[in-house]
Amino acid sequence: MRPRIAFIGAGAVGGYLGGHLARLGHDVTLIDAWPAHVEAIRAQGLRLTGIEESQNVTVPVPALHLSDVQSLSKQRPIDIAFVSVKSYDTVWATQLIVPHLAPGGFVASLQNCINEPAIASVVGWGRILGVIAGTYSGELHAPGEIRRTVPLGGTQRVVYAVGEPHGRITARVEQIRAMIAEIDSVHATTNLWGERWSKLCVNVMRNGVSAASGLSGNECDRDDRIRRFSLRLGAEAVRIGQALGYALEPIQKIAPELLARAGSGDAAALEQAEAVILGTLAAGQRSALQRPSMGQDMLKGRQTEIDQINGHVVAEGAKAGLAAPANAALTAVVKRVERGEIEARPENIAGINA
Repeated sequence: MRPRIAFIGAGAVGGYLGGHLARLGHDVTLIDAWPAHVEAIRAQGLRLTGIEESQNVTVPVPALHLSDVQSLSKQRPIDIAFVSVKSYDTVWATQLIVPHLAPGGFVASLQNCINEPAIASVVGWGRILGVIAGTYSGELHAPGEIRRTVPLGGTQRVVYAVGEPHGRITARVEQIRAMIAEIDSVHATTNLWGERWSKLCVNVMRNGVSAASGLSGNECDRDDRIRRFSLRLGAEAVRIGQALGYALEPIQKIAPELLARAGSGDAAALEQAEAVILGTLAAGQRSALQRPSMGQDMLKGRQTEIDQINGHVVAEGAKAGLAAPANAALTAVVKRVERGEIEARPENIAGINA
């Protein structure tokens, strides 16, 4: 019997993976807080689209409102629960599903940021693993409709990573890896924390600048001021991650040390790092519709994850005795846009650079 799987959070990340697992015949239930989204899935299935034709499918999959979750008590228990909500919702989302876990069930964090400690505070470290959507990007652009905005991965670009907090490759890591491998490129990692911080660096460089500027991912990369400011953000995050002892992976195809130097005044390193970013842009490896998740949140009037992304770098830097002035300044600007004090516009980044 296949394991019973629940996704708490059926948005761009959780809904995409859960929908494709359901397409492949896995026993998946989606749970989401947006009523219109749940009702659309119930009425017409989950519509998934992407750059490749193979990504364009409509999948029938059970979907529950938050108020329906108690009905799981009358059903077969959940073996694998993917928590895929915004970071600030992690604890309550985990608490919501815990009563319905099978005795050997576990929780997988499929989220931005570093949320394993929050989940472990509810279920304990023995019942958690991490799933990193390293180079995936998508959008829940309408109720019941999720659009992937980057191509599928392959041997040259591994999209997902699965790992245990303790770093050993276990049977459950291989189980999740095998499931995701039916959908996209994935590897089992012994370096969960290093890969988590490396993905955090990507989010540090892309999310807040989109939210503050109002620009898409490609538009941010085309703007000289924003592109170079993003490198400053990434450089701070790399140095703090190194100080905390993380073994960092390449960040947007840029070696961590090169990124750190590029954002810290090294002209040669800056030229190399910009060439990588502009090369990706020229190759058309990202849809023109792609917008980092925090930029999407700002357009939709939702709370952003700025405190859990750039703000987290600032807080962790303080622990390591390292300042992160660019990340601190961006955090403050995004909060002003979020509160409606200023509009999202490119000049907000220029003001930080001044």
